[in-house]
Amino acid sequence: MAQARTLRRPVYQPGASSVEGLPTTLQMFYNNPPVMLKPHWHAQVEVNFVVEGSVHYLMGDHEILLRAGDLCLFWGGQPHQLDDKSDDAFYAGAHLPLVHFFRLRLPADVPSRLMQGAVLVTSATDEADRVNFARWYRSARQGSPAETQHVVDELLLRIERVRFEPYRIVGDCENAREGEPTDQQSSRVVARICDFIAANFLHDIDSVDIAAAADLHPKYAMAIFKKSTGMTMNEYVTLLRLSYAQARLLQQEASVLHVAMESGFGSLSAFNKAFRKIAGKSPSDFRRDGRFIAAIASATVDIRTS
Repeated sequence: MAQARTLRRPVYQPGASSVEGLPTTLQMFYNNPPVMLKPHWHAQVEVNFVVEGSVHYLMGDHEILLRAGDLCLFWGGQPHQLDDKSDDAFYAGAHLPLVHFFRLRLPADVPSRLMQGAVLVTSATDEADRVNFARWYRSARQGSPAETQHVVDELLLRIERVRFEPYRIVGDCENAREGEPTDQQSSRVVARICDFIAANFLHDIDSVDIAAAADLHPKYAMAIFKKSTGMTMNEYVTLLRLSYAQARLLQQEASVLHVAMESGFGSLSAFNKAFRKIAGKSPSDFRRDGRFIAAIASATVDIRTS
């Protein structure tokens, strides 16, 4: 019965959207949420606004139920799975690259807590959010680069309003609670670092190159990035490359070696090791499983339209 119910619902297809393949570009969504058969991850901060109904997420070692009117923010680099939803569920939101996330003026302790796996949730929303998320989605899909940038600016301002409204942090861990706050100067530095990495992650770059581009001493750059994000700069570069690679694995027939080289990895062994660390499986197994899920999604469409 549960399987039959799942097959009547839209199923998330990894690689079907551009969220994995364009990890440094703002991605907006506005749709009936697809159920995920497996956890997935991406290299952006995710913003969810539940327009109607409810959705349920598994995130690391905790779970969260979001109801109509809830707005949440979480780091997509942690594996997460939308495993259930109400029949009337509809949601909107964005996948926000870190370069934009670290422009946000949030309460000082929030960025580091989110980057370590916590979720920010607020129910202080209104009809304007329903209207604006629909408008931002249309503008981001159809607008000029200038209009898309305007969407980014408006979205950031909306998220920053959280400072003045009730919110809660879900799934906090002990390390995150003890972490140091991220001040605005640090956030600006991290944004500069992310900006360079976003433009160059497919090239052969290291921490020294990144620090030099941001006009910083390498040790200072590495320390402030680690403090703010919980990752090293090299780990973030690797995460972007892996996000890009997983989309290529599912969208192309190219060999795994070709995908590894195209994604900025210097060798197949380095690619396989990094991919297994985050995905828990080899790139070849990931491609096979992705095609299986795509077949289920196709069967779902057939059932719903027959």
